[in-house]
Parts: sequence; structure tokens; C-alpha cells
Amino acid sequence: MIISVGIDLVEVERIRAALEDPRIGVRFRDRVYTQNEIAYCEKKQRGRFQSYAGRFAAKEAVMKALGRGWGAQVCWVDIEVARASSGKPNIVLHNKTEVLAERLGIRNWALSITHTARYGMAYVIAQDD
Repeated sequence: MIISVGIDLVEVERIRAALEDPRIGVRFRDRVYTQNEIAYCEKKQRGRFQSYAGRFAAKEAVMKALGRGWGAQVCWVDIEVARASSGKPNIVLHNKTEVLAERLGIRNWALSITHTARYGMAYVIAQDD
């Protein structure tokens, strides 16, 4: 059964600017993305900013489905976009964010990510089974 949904749209340029900013870029990247996500996006070379944007949108969509923004119960790096061997993106939760989802009865996530040169978008469905 569907418990909740979340959707987010982000401008690729906004994510690129944050990542390339010499004052905050590394801090932003390390605060928002897991090491696995960083490795995946960096492999994309020319398309890396679209991949970062898609993952940012996925994390925001998960937060919306959880009914929380980042803070005491939700941490950016506790929401991870992983990839199945088939290439399908999956949501993997960690730590406090995983505990919150379990408390809300969320057991599974369906995720769809898309992007263009200008936008990254993600849609999630939180399910109980």
C-alpha cells in the first residue's frame, strides 16, 4: 500500500554552481552526498552535474514523502541513491532517517529519476510492503 509520495525538480546549474564554488563546494558535496554517490557521479564526467542534480532531487523527494526536511530526524547522507546491478536506482536509508521511515511504516521505496541538461527530477513512492 502507498503511504506517501514525494517529487522534486532542481536546476542542474544551481547544483553545479554549489559544487564548483571554491568556498563551499567540497563542504556541500560531502554534506549532501555519500561517497558511493560521489564516485558514481564523478564517473559520469560530462554528465556528472545532471547526476548530482538527480540525486539531490531524489533526496528532497524522500524528505517530502517522510513529511520532514533535513534536521534532527533526517540527514542528507542518510538518504542514499544506490543502483541495482540492473542499473535501476534505489533508495537506501541509514541511521536516524531509516528509523523514522520504519516508525512511519515505510518498508519499500519506488524511485524514478530523470534529467535533462537543465533540470533533474525525481519521484518517490513510499510503501508499506
